[in-house]
Amino acid sequence: MELGPGNIILIVVILAVTWLVWIYNRFIRRKNEVREAWSGIDVQLKRRHNLIPNLIETVKGYAGHEQETLDTLTRIRAGTTGERGVTQVAQEETILSKALGNILAVAEGYPDLKASTNFLDLQQKLHEVEEQVQLSRRYYNGTVRDWNILVESFPSNLIATSFGFGIAEFFEIELATERAVPEVSF
Repeated sequence: MELGPGNIILIVVILAVTWLVWIYNRFIRRKNEVREAWSGIDVQLKRRHNLIPNLIETVKGYAGHEQETLDTLTRIRAGTTGERGVTQVAQEETILSKALGNILAVAEGYPDLKASTNFLDLQQKLHEVEEQVQLSRRYYNGTVRDWNILVESFPSNLIATSFGFGIAEFFEIELATERAVPEVSF
């Protein structure tokens, strides 16, 4: 069987269409992985937000005159709802983390509060949730990395441009339970 010019063109077209479908499906798979990973972060952030009212009430019972700190945390938590982008969520959650850190710092001044089993339980749950947020963040950022590589690599970037697939944002957040590395000077 001889391959004439018509057959060669047909084979090239079939290969090109097959490649296009394969690359497009990779984009769809990666896009859904990014969505799934973001959903994991969202679940953990909701768990964290659900702990805050109990934490506030516990601290209020022992340190009622720290009302301004408690009100600030309540106000920040209330403002972190609705449809938001990755960068906005990261900024709001970092502010919320700093406010949570302030509450934990306030607790240091109240030995009875630090010894309260309810407070200790809430503090432990907060720590566990923040560990889960970190794990979810790492998974999300890994899927975003893979997505961005696909979007920016040649020749898949030609398909990305054609179909409007763009770069995804990484999720960076500072959590209340993260500790700053102490400075050491000699």
